[in-house]
Amino acid sequence: MLWSGWGDPAKAAPLPESVVGLLRDLLGVTTSRDVSAVPPVPLGELKVADSRLDDTALAALGAAVGAANVRTDDESRVRHTRGKSTPDLLRIRSGETADAPDAVVLPGTHDEVLDVLRACAERRIAVVPFGGGTSVVGGLAPEGVRAFVALDMRRMDALVSVDEVSRTAVLQPGLRAPQAEALLRERGYTLGHFPQSYEWASIGGFAAARSSGQASAGYGRFDEMVVGLTVATPEGMLDLGRAPKSAAGPDLRQLVLGSEGAFGVITSVTVRIHPVPESASYEGWRFASFETGTAALRRLAQDGPMPVVLRLSDEAETVIGLADPGAVGRGLPEAAGCLAVVGFEGTPDEVAERRAKVHAVLTGAGGECLGPGPGEKWERGRFNAPYLRDSLLDAGAFVETLETATFWSGIPALYEAVKGALTTVLAGAGTPPLVMCHISHVYPTGASLYFTVVSAQGEDDPLGHWAKAKHAANNAIISAGGTISHHHGVGTDHRDWYAWEIGPLATDVLRAIKDRLDPAGILNPGVLVPSAGQESRWSEAERP
Repeated sequence: MLWSGWGDPAKAAPLPESVVGLLRDLLGVTTSRDVSAVPPVPLGELKVADSRLDDTALAALGAAVGAANVRTDDESRVRHTRGKSTPDLLRIRSGETADAPDAVVLPGTHDEVLDVLRACAERRIAVVPFGGGTSVVGGLAPEGVRAFVALDMRRMDALVSVDEVSRTAVLQPGLRAPQAEALLRERGYTLGHFPQSYEWASIGGFAAARSSGQASAGYGRFDEMVVGLTVATPEGMLDLGRAPKSAAGPDLRQLVLGSEGAFGVITSVTVRIHPVPESASYEGWRFASFETGTAALRRLAQDGPMPVVLRLSDEAETVIGLADPGAVGRGLPEAAGCLAVVGFEGTPDEVAERRAKVHAVLTGAGGECLGPGPGEKWERGRFNAPYLRDSLLDAGAFVETLETATFWSGIPALYEAVKGALTTVLAGAGTPPLVMCHISHVYPTGASLYFTVVSAQGEDDPLGHWAKAKHAANNAIISAGGTISHHHGVGTDHRDWYAWEIGPLATDVLRAIKDRLDPAGILNPGVLVPSAGQESRWSEAERP
């Protein structure tokens, strides 16, 4: 992966002049003044502080995984520094490497992971599990640590087994999603999990962050796909999931799913699999307004039938054309309302039957079918948005995303609250934003909202400029009854709002679990739940 941006450098492309002009005219973006318009510091010129691990600690890590699998060179450490949020990229592009790990450790087995955790617990060295490195919520930058290692899981990348009778597969955590899908398809199966991070994210990361893919309407979220987990902790192993469902107490699988490496390191995942569908089709639908389109999606989610893919862009996202990142600036005409993308999979007969039923519902709800063109464009460019983000940064714009979810009755208020908070703060600072949104995942009781924000950068402090807007948006989410994250996770960026969301007693319960599994406090400190004695970064008066 490109160290200073997203994905394959060959796929990044400069913005067309028409889009640069749109940024200039609409948002006041001027590349001459913006930090991000300066090319990233060359990788070979980045300065990384000396490792804080002494020879004894390095020898202990080498004894656990083999000396060749402990790396302290500058390039390895830079490539494991932070994640892929816009603030992360702006820092690394400017040459700021303060959060670089002191070593990168590559275990090859579950037992090696256990040995690394024991060695690090004995020496109070923090451990940050590293899959694809795609976190956008501060999930790879521990707080308040003396030294830490990035535990890169890439050597644990096997499809361990397939149970064709039960239709389950055991996958190792370091498998990247495309590898996992290719291995399963050789056996005639698919996982059906295709988040925007698909090209680079890992199986372990999907489980640790409760990922949700673009086909969740048909296949479900990743946490719904998981039926078993093996986890290494400093105190030993957890082996969870001996049956699909159980009444034997609380489901401890749910304790690990979404734990972001704070409770343990996932070393294998057992998931549901599905036969590869014979056919797939995608199409576009037009609705007069976001409100009308939302009501139509709710009808499908509650009364069926459900397609495999179901998403709805608001008016701003439709006009800009963000549903097709390869054609930004050439969206539907302004009077076109809102674009929905609907996808179907199955046998040809199943697809035809379901499409006919979905058409009846959407037409009755005020929708107009636009045919396969918009849907196929979305399908071809479904993983391109992060590359577009990098191109916008190169052009001097600031662009970031955030997401949330709530019940259907709360969608209008949540939508207006977040959009209003972002607009008020950024416009008040002299950088009026373009705020776009889409519904990306639906359920019978509610849906998620995914916001994209584009503005000029603050002249003197782009990171501080965004931090104020993000703070306001997070407060708006909690105040409006939304969850602080639907699928990006908590990390350090959302940790305080997550504590406010669940309340002090539940926060203490999570801390107690961490203290039992990780008494030395080495597992991703500061992520998900504050360490003992760690104070909130905001005063109680700022609490929403």
